[in-house]
Amino acid sequence: MKYKIAIIGFGTVGQGFAEILEEKGVWLKERYGLDFDVVAISDPVKGSVYADPSRHGTGREHGLDLKKILSLIKETGKIDSYSEGIKGWDSVRTITDTNSNVIAEASPTNIETGEPGITHIRSALNNKKHVITTNKGPVALAYRELAKLASENEVFFRFEGTVISGTPALNLGLEALAGIKIQEIRGILNGTTNYILTEMESGKTYEEVLREAQRLGYAEAKPDADVEGWDALAKVLILANVVMGGNLRVQDIERTGITGITLQDIQEAKSENKRYKLIGKVRKENGGIKASVRPEKLNIGDSLAQVNGVLNALTFVTDELREVTIVGPGAGRRETGFSLLSDLLNIHQLLEKSSSTIDPSRIVTC
Repeated sequence: MKYKIAIIGFGTVGQGFAEILEEKGVWLKERYGLDFDVVAISDPVKGSVYADPSRHGTGREHGLDLKKILSLIKETGKIDSYSEGIKGWDSVRTITDTNSNVIAEASPTNIETGEPGITHIRSALNNKKHVITTNKGPVALAYRELAKLASENEVFFRFEGTVISGTPALNLGLEALAGIKIQEIRGILNGTTNYILTEMESGKTYEEVLREAQRLGYAEAKPDADVEGWDALAKVLILANVVMGGNLRVQDIERTGITGITLQDIQEAKSENKRYKLIGKVRKENGGIKASVRPEKLNIGDSLAQVNGVLNALTFVTDELREVTIVGPGAGRRETGFSLLSDLLNIHQLLEKSSSTIDPSRIVTC
């Protein structure tokens, strides 16, 4: 099977994914038998292009020239001047009307409404196209609906990159730890806040470190999504509902950010041989699922207390292996782009195993 990919959203993540595909395309085919073309890209700011094979002179036999596309982005910030293909289609039309069979949804996260990501993913699934995404909003807010749509249309819906970027947190919880009872998941799910809390230990105030994080590109000019815990909350929702089988909503999760943590708090914790971390937690309790995001003072011997800077980490508390901790980057152009490749390879491997029949029970496994 040849995968014809449409990339929806061509910001940092979409470009990172395209770079990896361009650089590793030959090796991926040789090593894994992964045969693909990127046939379309759509971004509301950078433009859109579709290599339509049915229109003479408007497309390439093998999809878009990614090397040329990435060069244009670097030079002009746009892809409109790409010399071939159909231009000007919006994201939904790119999803529904192109010859793509895999949609890589990498539009910005909106934790309030999940849009436009939810509409993009619905459109793809309803048109029987596989979806790989790094967009937390749709998975956090509409996981059950989208999973049901994928199952009904016998396509795959995968979203490894929504929790810790390319670090395989969901695959670990759902696949590598299959057969184990997970009693609790807790972790550092936001690199910006981890960086701020780490740097405050050197004697800097919250305000000083935040300005430095903004200068380095770790924090946005308006950093509320990170420092108020909203980004971590979205990831906790995904872990609760996908890995732990819950049915939680945003309002079900206790949330406290790090803006109330003072330099005095940090120093007092240090004197107690403890360290503040913003911890997202999901646990089984009284027959249900409880979840929270809040700063916690961890003993210095706790594995999560040793994770500093912009790194993320998750600890799975289990019946057979006790605690299993994974540490890795939680953001980044190539790191998050890799998660899309990981999902694409997983779909390819599952389809190869299933030959002609897709097992519906595996469709939404992430």
